[in-house]
Amino acid sequence: MEGKHISLEKEGKIGIIRFNKPKANTYDLGMMEEFHRAIEEVRFDDKIQAAVLTSAVPNFFSAGADIEMLRTSEPDYKAMFCLFCQETLSSMESTPKVFVSAINGHCVGGGLEIALATDLRFMVDDPKLQIGLPEVTLGVLPGTGGTQRLPRLINKSLALDMMITGRRLSPQEALKAGLINYVFPAATFEQDWRKYVQALVDGPARAVGLIKRSVQEGIEMSLSQGLALERELQNRLFITKDAKEGLTAFSEKRKPVFAGH
Repeated sequence: MEGKHISLEKEGKIGIIRFNKPKANTYDLGMMEEFHRAIEEVRFDDKIQAAVLTSAVPNFFSAGADIEMLRTSEPDYKAMFCLFCQETLSSMESTPKVFVSAINGHCVGGGLEIALATDLRFMVDDPKLQIGLPEVTLGVLPGTGGTQRLPRLINKSLALDMMITGRRLSPQEALKAGLINYVFPAATFEQDWRKYVQALVDGPARAVGLIKRSVQEGIEMSLSQGLALERELQNRLFITKDAKEGLTAFSEKRKPVFAGH
């Protein structure tokens, strides 16, 4: 898929979604529609087991929504735009394939809200880069899931502090807060995230996808409901070839060879 501002490249079992809207990957409805199509293509392509979101624009992962578009549009349009963005990110979050944000530039506002809807976040270890939700400085709130996903991911008090002050964190501060999973050196950043994601897709991809589903859906349930979901998904895995291979390989004291189904 090749859109005006977003492309989807397929490399074996990995889909790479690249944002490319200079100067800062600020998104409007057209760009978000392209992003939605890329997510749907990943969802329905059985060969793709994981997807990576990254930027082709120097210094920016994304600075969020196009402020000029928001300034000049009518309130009803802004409301529908926010709804569509929320729906797009929720569709990515609920897809039983791992989505990774490879954050290779500043990641603020709606850019971070996109990253929060992915399952893992990697960032370049550069102290000049910033990550945060500064929408309050515009007199609004983080309206593409930020007020809901950030407190679920990190300490609620820290999340509130970040949002009500608009302060940004460095990659190392974000790592310490649990906002970022890993920071990698700039010189090896793409090599490092590719190595991680390749290991995922070479493993038991069906199990990885259902672990994601169990976590994403179960965390919003009561414990007893979550455990019931866990049992249901485990029973689905017990009948897969990968589960049989994994158990057999353990018994035979050898490395398993997973096929992803």
